[in-house]
Amino acid sequence: MSNMDYIHLRVRSSYSLLESSIHIEKIRDLCLDNEMPALGLTDNNLFGALEFSEKLADSGIQPIIGTTLNVYDKDQNAGEKLLNYTTICLISNSLHGYKNLLKLSSSAYQKQNSLLPFVSLQEVFELNQGLFFLTGGAKGIVNQSLRRNNKDLAVSQLKLINKNFQGRLFIELQRYDDNETNIENNLIDIAYDMNLPIVATNDIFFSSKEDHEANDILQCIPSSDVLSNPNRKKISPECFFKNQKDMKELFSDIPEAIENSILIAKRCLYRPETLAPILPKYISKEKNKDSSSNENDLLRELTHIGFRERINKFGIAENSNSSEYQERLNNELSIIIDMDYSGYFLIVADIINWSKKNSIPVGPGRGSGAGSLVAWSLGITDLDPIKFNLVFERFLNPHRVSMPDFDIDFCPIRRDEVINYIKEKYGKKRVAQIITFGKLQARAVIRDVGRVMELPYSQVDNICRLIPNNPANPMTLTEAISEVKEIKSLKETDETINSLLTFSLSLEGLYRHASTHAAGIVISDGNLEDYVPLYMDQKTNSLVTQFNMKWVEEAGLVKFDILGLKTLSVISECCKQIENNGVSIDISTIQLDDENTLNLFKEGSTSGVFQFESSGMRDLLIKAKPNNFEDLIALIALFRPGPMENIPQYLAAKNSEVEIEELHELINPIIADTYGVIIYQEQVIQIAQRLASYSAGEADLLRRAMGKKIKSEMDAQRDKFIAGANSNGVDKVKAELIFDLVDKFAGYGFNKAHSAAYALISFQTAFLKANHPLAFMSALLTLDVGNIDKVSNIISEIKRMNIKILPPSINSSGHDFRIEGESIRFSLASIKNVGSQAVANISHEREKNGVFKSIKDFITRVNAHFVNKRAFEGLIMAGAFDEIEINRALLFNNVDLLLMESNRIRRKNIEGQIDIFSEHEEENQEIRLPNTKEWSEIEKLKGEFEFLGAYLSGHPMEKYSNDMINHKVSTYTEFIHNIKTKKYKQARLAGVIQNRVNRRGKTGRMYSFIKLSDISQEFETMFFSDMIDKYNDLIFTGNVIIIKVDADIQADAVRLRVTEVIQANINEKFLMNGSHEISSQSTDEPFEVDKPEVNLIKNEYSDEYTIKLANIDTLDDIAKRLKSGRGTDIVNLIFYDTNLKKDIKLGIGDSFNFDSELKTYLQSLPGVELFNKQP
Repeated sequence: MSNMDYIHLRVRSSYSLLESSIHIEKIRDLCLDNEMPALGLTDNNLFGALEFSEKLADSGIQPIIGTTLNVYDKDQNAGEKLLNYTTICLISNSLHGYKNLLKLSSSAYQKQNSLLPFVSLQEVFELNQGLFFLTGGAKGIVNQSLRRNNKDLAVSQLKLINKNFQGRLFIELQRYDDNETNIENNLIDIAYDMNLPIVATNDIFFSSKEDHEANDILQCIPSSDVLSNPNRKKISPECFFKNQKDMKELFSDIPEAIENSILIAKRCLYRPETLAPILPKYISKEKNKDSSSNENDLLRELTHIGFRERINKFGIAENSNSSEYQERLNNELSIIIDMDYSGYFLIVADIINWSKKNSIPVGPGRGSGAGSLVAWSLGITDLDPIKFNLVFERFLNPHRVSMPDFDIDFCPIRRDEVINYIKEKYGKKRVAQIITFGKLQARAVIRDVGRVMELPYSQVDNICRLIPNNPANPMTLTEAISEVKEIKSLKETDETINSLLTFSLSLEGLYRHASTHAAGIVISDGNLEDYVPLYMDQKTNSLVTQFNMKWVEEAGLVKFDILGLKTLSVISECCKQIENNGVSIDISTIQLDDENTLNLFKEGSTSGVFQFESSGMRDLLIKAKPNNFEDLIALIALFRPGPMENIPQYLAAKNSEVEIEELHELINPIIADTYGVIIYQEQVIQIAQRLASYSAGEADLLRRAMGKKIKSEMDAQRDKFIAGANSNGVDKVKAELIFDLVDKFAGYGFNKAHSAAYALISFQTAFLKANHPLAFMSALLTLDVGNIDKVSNIISEIKRMNIKILPPSINSSGHDFRIEGESIRFSLASIKNVGSQAVANISHEREKNGVFKSIKDFITRVNAHFVNKRAFEGLIMAGAFDEIEINRALLFNNVDLLLMESNRIRRKNIEGQIDIFSEHEEENQEIRLPNTKEWSEIEKLKGEFEFLGAYLSGHPMEKYSNDMINHKVSTYTEFIHNIKTKKYKQARLAGVIQNRVNRRGKTGRMYSFIKLSDISQEFETMFFSDMIDKYNDLIFTGNVIIIKVDADIQADAVRLRVTEVIQANINEKFLMNGSHEISSQSTDEPFEVDKPEVNLIKNEYSDEYTIKLANIDTLDDIAKRLKSGRGTDIVNLIFYDTNLKKDIKLGIGDSFNFDSELKTYLQSLPGVELFNKQP
């Protein structure tokens, strides 16, 4: 380090979320470009500590690990006071210091109820060993005291710090604000007086001065601020990566401040490094502590016990190949024990078996782990690997040392129970979930930057919509500008849009937020804080690692994937419904050759079936017509990018369109199940074993080499393969041909173990759908309660299956969808705006006191706090009240009044109360509401679709029958039948537009998938750009259109391309009936209940009075007095409803006698603000 002129110690990376705009890779490059041999990272966390250490060290740069901490000492439990926090900077110079940093950073993020992570100075003092203390710069603890003109406090603070950090305390000087000159002078004076060293630092948040404007925008994002706000958070334009020369010139008057940066760098040579996996010890369930028995012996014991149970259950002991099982089991055990992974297997088996014993659904396995016979014996997986030709070495290869990795699927509803079990068993200080970081991707960054720049939302939204949306492979902004002509044109011609995109490009890819990874947890053999820093996810209240998935493993921790798979919840719910109907079912023992199930696959009727529900997969099923379970395994493996190239060859061979080529007698059996096509990685391994005498481990290395396509490695493998084949009597030409063929397919080969495990779940769901359709579809709906789009799609399939959906009912529906006879009852919780609390309140009251007999009965018994206005309107629009009040318009127009009465009854729930809505005081007298004309059928159906996602009481197309006849429109079901029987390829179809999804091709031209619904079912069509340009005004959700389509037919798969669009017209008789717009939006005007068309007392009035009330509590007193004074005068009441936050005007359907005594009495009542006679 003798050539160093200056070392930056205060660099922030993009892990300082939405503060710094420099990735670690860029920081490394800046060091190299500026020939800076060392660098200090001091984010306000340790998210990037290990990554920074490794990436800089790999480039020959010395990483210095530190962190910036918020300090607060007055009351650690009063996080709201942290707005006045100060900061310090700590830098580690040893392993001990690094571990203290881990503990301090972990402590800061585990403070509950705090706006910011923080530590106390006392914590810092207790963990001071191995750390350098920098005073924190402009926001530092000392600077803040001086800024408040309290030099004495600054001195006392430094004395206290110096007592604990003797020889390791440095006073920071930062020069990027002229207003700090006075503070700097004080700092220097104090430093000389106390004989403390000073060090020059520069907080770095962006790469160069030119990046300041983009970084300025970045600062506004987390606080939802805008650039025009003069009081927003700002960072100095000097906070960029200055070179050594610039820093020396900046502090030329205090050279020692520069020299001390080098001194600190020389004294901080320690850096964290990656570690080999540190396996946790298995804790036996009996002792709940480290097992005193040997893990290897315990693994053998439990494996053999489980193996005997398996072979007896499946009759393997009686088969001739039982010795094959025993030999493989012993071989796997030897490999596992030799690689020291016994504890890992025991831990995973314990987690899974505990879950099963507690009735938590667990998947049959996923990934290469399903290829282990030991895992099958322990209950970790449910697939017999020998029966399905799965290879253990694909999972665990003694020639390729790497951690085994079981991915385990659990019911997501109960996944937290599993994680809590692990925490309780191994200790909460030893178990944590794993952090993950969301990024500013193309669309998100444009929206954020546009908001900060205060650009019109519609303008920003239009640009975002031009970017193709592909979550699996998101398009970058650079790609979008290059490939989408409209975006490129806007950037070149519109200065504002150019600025928007330029700033967005600068910020794209930065981390936006931290959250908890959906699957990964780590288990440590000791306290986690000794290995990694920890973080508290405030949303989930979960303890997570500060290192992400990659770097937490590099730190030596062992990851366990505890995944949530909703399909397991569907299977579990379906089986419960089946058993509730008196039928016993064990889904794990179903026959994998069930005829009904295989027929369902052949027909492509797999909507809702795991892995087979996409339209592309359904098309493939129809073409492939799978005959057995092995065919399903193959289709799952083929239907993904890359392997799809082999689908035509596979189909041709399977359907006997081409003759299957015999490669060699040694390997023909290996590829027989896949009709001569190499699909699986396991086939590559087995071919190398049988044809070229590779060991299983060597064959797995060959597979990996073929996947990587490294020439030198491939040349060596080719020679070995051919030599091995020759020794087995295969001539060189044939051996070379087979090697090339295997190499070609190996690049696309898929893991059969994973495909087989998922095919088992697929078969289970298909079995339930084929043999128990009501229970399966009801379970599917229940698991998507509240997701109106998914429920809509499922209902479309239910209708196709000719299963009736009963409408929601306040007296029959509950939270879940239910089977009623041969139908399914719609869920209350799946009505838009009807939350779980509202459903719970309705259900509880119904169970306690019986069904609701009337609207008055309903509002009297439910709690309007839970069944609020939005929920009430949703129930009305969905038709949930139809059995007690058929007129939906009547209820909808009087929601405010009904809720007001519900609240009043609850507040005044005393015997003998007078009901001002009743003509008589009888307890069960119904509420009298103003006469209201019912909505038309079309209006009711619109409401149903909006709030249910489906039409239940009818279909809008019924009102367009004349147009359907005139244009000779076919239903979609009729057209599909005609395609199959009469070979039709064109038709006129019609439907209500349910959904429109826009896409852009590589040329930037838009095309759309339009989902329509006719009386027979829902169907999807494709509109190309020419049709969109011509008919775009007609393509909107809810519109009824007639379309001319061309059918693109491939085998039995049908794609519809639209060639013409006509606006459908409603039958004239429905137009003559009139229509009423439906609106649930509030206005600023007082809500007025219409007077009844017929007054039930008298049709002639004398005078009209208005009484304005300060609150509703006076209403009973008024009601009592009015009841005693019948006459010819009418009364309107106005009061301010605090829940609705507006005036309610109530016209009472009765007449009264207003004499002077009554007027005097009413005016004397507390809360009567106004009493007027209408002119």
